[in-house]
Amino acid sequence: MQFDTPATMNPIDQLKVVGQPIHRIDGQLKTTGRATYAYEWHDPNMPYAYGYPLGAAIAKGRIKSMNVSAAKKALGVIAVVTALEVGERKKGKFNTAKLFGGDEIQHYHQAIAVVVAETFEQARAAAALVEVDYAEEEGVFDLTEAKEAAVRPDESQQPDSAAGDFDAAFRTAPITLDETYTTPDQSHAMMEPHASIAAWDGDELSVWTSSQMIDWWRSDLATTLDVEKEKIHLISPFIGGGFGGKLFLRADAVLAAFGAKAAKRPVKVALPRPFMMNNTTHRPATIQRIRIGAERNGKIIAIGHESWSGDLEGGQLETAVNQTRLLYAGANRMTAMRLARLDLPEGNAMRAPGEAPGMMALEIAIDEMAEKLGLDPVQFRLINDTQVDPEKPERRFSHRDLAGCLKLGSERFGWAARGRPGSKREGNWLIGFGVAAAFRNNLLLPSAARVRLAREGIVTVETDMTDIGTGSYTIIAQTAAEMMGVTVDKVAVRLGDSRFPVSAGSGGQFGGNCSTSGVYAACVKLREAIAQKLGFNSDDVVFEDGEVRSGNRSVPLSEAAGVEGLVGEDTIEWGKLSETYQQSTFGAHFVEVGVDVATGETRIRRMLAVCAAGRILNPITARSQVIGAMTMGAGGALSEELAVDTRRGFFVNHDLAGYEVPVHADIPHQDVIFLDETDVMSSPMKAKGIAELGLCGVSAAIANAVYNATGVRVRHYPITLDKLIGGLPDAA
Repeated sequence: MQFDTPATMNPIDQLKVVGQPIHRIDGQLKTTGRATYAYEWHDPNMPYAYGYPLGAAIAKGRIKSMNVSAAKKALGVIAVVTALEVGERKKGKFNTAKLFGGDEIQHYHQAIAVVVAETFEQARAAAALVEVDYAEEEGVFDLTEAKEAAVRPDESQQPDSAAGDFDAAFRTAPITLDETYTTPDQSHAMMEPHASIAAWDGDELSVWTSSQMIDWWRSDLATTLDVEKEKIHLISPFIGGGFGGKLFLRADAVLAAFGAKAAKRPVKVALPRPFMMNNTTHRPATIQRIRIGAERNGKIIAIGHESWSGDLEGGQLETAVNQTRLLYAGANRMTAMRLARLDLPEGNAMRAPGEAPGMMALEIAIDEMAEKLGLDPVQFRLINDTQVDPEKPERRFSHRDLAGCLKLGSERFGWAARGRPGSKREGNWLIGFGVAAAFRNNLLLPSAARVRLAREGIVTVETDMTDIGTGSYTIIAQTAAEMMGVTVDKVAVRLGDSRFPVSAGSGGQFGGNCSTSGVYAACVKLREAIAQKLGFNSDDVVFEDGEVRSGNRSVPLSEAAGVEGLVGEDTIEWGKLSETYQQSTFGAHFVEVGVDVATGETRIRRMLAVCAAGRILNPITARSQVIGAMTMGAGGALSEELAVDTRRGFFVNHDLAGYEVPVHADIPHQDVIFLDETDVMSSPMKAKGIAELGLCGVSAAIANAVYNATGVRVRHYPITLDKLIGGLPDAA
């Protein structure tokens, strides 16, 4: 199905099932422990062995030699596979760092061997016996030092944009701001580790893994192993969190495959937590300079945003200026991004890549500018709202209600009670309010599905779409139920299998809208097949209450299926609507904090998110996504930072003891409001993404609240006690 004209009325608009607060259909499996995650697959007829990875102890250089004789003789060891033994391997399309093979070391904890044994403990003990001789080379590990040597990447990464004459407008603006902000390296820190089980049957490979993007993994695993893609079967029905860290093939799947081949039996590999920080991907640190010039009435006339980030050779930018190109009006504009070469572990997508760290800086700058102008921060944002792409005014937004989010949020939060910086106090607690806009683009990827109707009247959906805790099972079931006129309990959803049609996958907040649109397209095909079989006119047929109706005739779905059943399969393809109209999602975050006047301890007291993101397919699962994102934003503001050892080139705090994510005690009650809207330009579902919008702007809202509480402006995340305590007022 080609979606190239705005959506009109269709069966989804009945909203009998779609849009309703239906609890997760997979919830019982997860809460009772019956949902099978990657490392938990067990077949009593398969003699599993356990693989334990060995990581490089240097950050840059080469392996001169490896002595594995002691490891091979250790108790229970079945096989040892080394990077030298497998030799150089082609790198997958979506990998920056090579995952395994050859003698080159690109980063600390790069996988260099896997030890396979009868038990996990035996494999781990034997891995410690491997002796490695390195030729270490000097690396670059500090973004601040590497900044001056940063380069402008090729145009494929769209590093620069401009409109009008920024330099002249900024130079002559009555009121100006010129500040620099920094965000640190951050870890996905999901609960479930990267884990895989690999089993060979001749030259065919089955891998049970934890993957957000089944087809991407399958293609890159085939490249790395040098086997035909069709020979690989990937299975990933349940995923214990990903946040972008499982978008791309990781070393666990590669090591399990090599280990299983050598051991001649199925092998399980789970990356230890330190490997998850240093061996896999992370959100790269940024240095961001923001300049804003405005008229005295608050109208922005010049806005410039420059960002520097780092990655391995061949890596990608952290696109922190994306939102600045679109969020606020202003005729004279410039953005620029530069990439520094760093020999740290690979930087790559983490929840809301680009906008998440970019909004952390931009939305503080907007507050600082509002203060210079003597304007309320909400009012300043409203003054500079726009309904067109500021860089291309001829291009309108498909649907944009940032103003509605800000106004409703202000009213519900009680924004009018906000005082001057440092003016509100309850005992030892300084009280502050903060606000930030939320913004994330609406991305579209093709997505396919197959829908089967069985003679029992059961509708089964098959697609390789994944569920990373987002509720994919449920919204896909709701879509099929709405389209086929049945209740959700009559729909079976099968996900995460490479033998199913290729979906958009889970990432970039495109998964929900795109995958349900693919299911919609497949259901249209199935409806047509049913109508044709029954001799109905497909244009006026009605699917309702488990029946198919046309005119005075009604047939139960089970009867329509017949003995053999019927199948519909299709792919949603996207036309040029996303080029004609700018498609984005919007919101507003409001936060109240308390800061201890003596210690600088910051406590979040209230949080509110107001979101405008098209049709909400399920308010329960959508709210869950937003409150989870708000929690991640709290961590980004106050505690999360991968500390870089700039001498040795690795992340020092590579576990959940040293990398501090928020816990229950850190997070108060969170309110979420969804504006009642649809976007006919987005998809036949008239929905857009929500999972990452809930993160964008949260950290800045907290930072702005801390400033309002204390009068201390912190521009370098995270906002830790040492950055506050010197500027706090007297405790007395």
